[in-house]
Amino acid sequence: MNVCTQGLLLLNPRFSFSTFNFRGLRRLSLVPRLQQRQGLRRGFSKSMAYSVDNCDMGIGVVHPATDAYAAEAVEALKAGKVIAVPTDTLYGFACDACSLEAVNRIYEIKGRKHTSPLAICVGDISDIVRFAVTDHLPHGLLESLLPGPVTVILKRGESSVLERSLNPGFDSIGVRVPDCDFIRIIARGSGTALALTSANLSGQPSSVSIKDFENLWEHCAFVYDGGLLPSSRAGSTVVDLTIPHKYKILRPGSAKEETVAILEKHSFVEAVTT
Repeated sequence: MNVCTQGLLLLNPRFSFSTFNFRGLRRLSLVPRLQQRQGLRRGFSKSMAYSVDNCDMGIGVVHPATDAYAAEAVEALKAGKVIAVPTDTLYGFACDACSLEAVNRIYEIKGRKHTSPLAICVGDISDIVRFAVTDHLPHGLLESLLPGPVTVILKRGESSVLERSLNPGFDSIGVRVPDCDFIRIIARGSGTALALTSANLSGQPSSVSIKDFENLWEHCAFVYDGGLLPSSRAGSTVVDLTIPHKYKILRPGSAKEETVAILEKHSFVEAVTT
């Protein structure tokens, strides 16, 4: 059993799929359930801190995706490094979204054009307002969609703390709160947003195990192994919510039907493509 399936095989008899709420769906999904210790939520003590000066960075060191290695991952991110992490859908490359050098490194690793924007990942739904505009969304919508296998596209807004060097030319940003405790713990610990994209070469199949991108390990400071992810390489469902009361599915991903059901429950209608 991998780190993404531990303790998740018991069904809750009170759960009904008809609710289409990812908070209920998470009980049945095969995603990481790592212990969230108070120390990790509040920040890392000196005794927990991992010194990046005392390790060989950039050689693809593999560790299990457990909270025991969360402090190490946070220190690597703060040092401007790229790491590979499991999410609730695919493996991804992550870095500090406010580090231009680290963001450029991700583009280099993937062989990706800079005209293709990166999404960001935050630890909690309450963090989203720091980076994107949410005041046009009905109460409870984000809480119904997230955490979960959904990327929501929102306006960045003038108050966004994101560097303008991230996705230049785009006034919107894709935001994820994965249903995966490891990446959420390190996002919290980083104190900022993580730039997040799939761990593969652009145009190649997505990765559901670390072996799928073994040829790219050497470009990461650390590779965190969460075992085999059961997402069938579909990735997250990407939905544009920049227009009030309208939605547009940009990528079906692994949760299109559930996402549409939640949106329609909140009186959203699909935007007409012209």
